[in-house]
Amino acid sequence: MDDDRSDDWYVDDRCTNCDVARQLAPGLIEQVGGRSQVVRQPRDTDELARMNAAAFACHTRSIRRPDRPLDTAADPYPLALDENVLFCGHNSRNTAAANAYLLRRPDGTQMMVDTPRWSAALADRYEASGRVTDVLLTHRDHAAHGRQYADRFGARLWIHEGDLGAARDADQVLRGIEPTEIAEGVVAHPLAGHTEGSVLFVADERYCFSGDSLYWSRAKGSLAVAEHVTWYSIRELAASLTRTAPSLRFSWVLPGHGDRKHLPAEEMAEQLRALTAYTRQLRPTPVDFAAHQW
Repeated sequence: MDDDRSDDWYVDDRCTNCDVARQLAPGLIEQVGGRSQVVRQPRDTDELARMNAAAFACHTRSIRRPDRPLDTAADPYPLALDENVLFCGHNSRNTAAANAYLLRRPDGTQMMVDTPRWSAALADRYEASGRVTDVLLTHRDHAAHGRQYADRFGARLWIHEGDLGAARDADQVLRGIEPTEIAEGVVAHPLAGHTEGSVLFVADERYCFSGDSLYWSRAKGSLAVAEHVTWYSIRELAASLTRTAPSLRFSWVLPGHGDRKHLPAEEMAEQLRALTAYTRQLRPTPVDFAAHQW
């Protein structure tokens, strides 16, 4: 790789410590002093690809080289996580840097789960891998750009009634607490807690798009809830998990914030049981971003 240190990658001071870059470029970007920092330069083409993936996902475009724009030819998005799920990248300031995904269906269509930064050019890129029929919002924090993408795709926009204030023009409104099959193999599970209208979308008993309700914590080495960043009620989240977790089966957790994880379904079920028991012991605390563990 290039030895000219004046061209080294770095993270600028706009970083909000959202963790997205560290998910995509582990070993190259780490948390230092409460924000992301490049701890090592890429050594080969694979590592350079990971750095570019982090750079094109970063919602503040903080991952960069001095005096050099990002190489658009190195933009990897949408990026396949497996044969049925694509990571959208291009996270948005307006969704607090949330991850968004494309879910491929057997008929060749796709569903978008939560929303990346809006751009017509990005919409073209996402649609190139299949017609998008639905835009699924896991909760109110990730609703920005939902209407724009749904209109661009000619897709239906979904949200739960508990968070309807964030998408009053939604085409489909989930109601109550019972699971709803919204398409063949795709089930919406209302999970009030992080927000009143939070929802898990589980596809094919394999993929759980969890929004901000739960995620994989690298610090804990387990499934976790954002106990220090719960806007509605941690007690409601515990009740929701107690009601819902026994009926869930999946092997991928794909959150809006926090890391992704793939485990055998039996191991994931055990993780979910342990998380439910842990969450039942929690008590309400003020929101404290600094206390959050990635």
